[in-house]
Amino acid sequence: MRFCEREEGEGPLIQTVLGHVNPHDLGICHSHEHLFLAKGHPHKVHPDLWMDDYARTVQELTEFRNAGGMAVVDAQPLGCGRMERELVNASLDTGVHVIASTGFHKLAFYPDDHWIRSLNEERLAELFADELIHGMRAGTDRDHPFGEQVQQLDARAGLIKTAVDAERMADSDKRWFLAAAAAAVETGASLMCHTEGPEQALWLSDLYEKAGVPPQKLIMCHLDRVLTKPEVSRELARRGIYLEYDTIGRFKYHDDESEARWIVSMLEHGLEDRLLLGLDTTRTRMKAYGGEIGLTYLHDQFLPLLLAMGAGKENIRKMMVDNPAQAFAVGLQGRRGLA
Repeated sequence: MRFCEREEGEGPLIQTVLGHVNPHDLGICHSHEHLFLAKGHPHKVHPDLWMDDYARTVQELTEFRNAGGMAVVDAQPLGCGRMERELVNASLDTGVHVIASTGFHKLAFYPDDHWIRSLNEERLAELFADELIHGMRAGTDRDHPFGEQVQQLDARAGLIKTAVDAERMADSDKRWFLAAAAAAVETGASLMCHTEGPEQALWLSDLYEKAGVPPQKLIMCHLDRVLTKPEVSRELARRGIYLEYDTIGRFKYHDDESEARWIVSMLEHGLEDRLLLGLDTTRTRMKAYGGEIGLTYLHDQFLPLLLAMGAGKENIRKMMVDNPAQAFAVGLQGRRGLA
């Protein structure tokens, strides 16, 4: 692994749990995964949301590395199952760059008395920015992140995860989103956004851009789950927003051929610079946990299918190497940047 320290006046760098990486050295990157997930409230919401076996996750990452993979974005934010120490150790043990997330998930993934529901906008923004600037807090599933019992690690988050659903759009309290936007503007970090349809993606993109987040720092996820309204994906991409597609090998939604046709259509519209790919892994999708596909599925199965259906090798490089290196770089637009 190659790491570097930021020089004064230097351009943006990728911030991993082990330190900064030059974007040119990031390599093949899965742009949305969940490597670990502690057994807790998310598991009560859905039994697939539990992956806390260190050896099994390391096995997945080792196979991913052997297949040429170099980097993974872990999209689990604090307070709902993120396993910070394990992310650091797995990166050390496998040589895979891991980009961790601060921010928040759907409120359904937090119990009713969780601190995420009570902190005000200013305190949330302070928390998100501090995890990017100084280090992630461990133990926030149980304990208040500003409490004395919570340990702050040296390992830092590298992006801000946020989530929206139809219920949250109707909620007049937008403090979670505005706090995330403030932290993104402060640090120059990217905002990764869980969405559940094109309407939510448009709504959230408009809100974040109005709050001052540049469109090129926004990553809208899951817009390939239901393959409708391609015009929304095209509009967002033309605004400069990244589209992260991860409904690959998820046959309860659609087959891979339909996914590949959708992506090739976006390529035919000249949007290759705005596309990212991942698998959004859960317990039932990780082979080491007894799941269906494993982290090598993109490399072994889907990318060859994409090539057979009309994508070019340069398209693949853009989606897997060049675009992630730009989408997850931090410190260019931020007021403070990440030293």
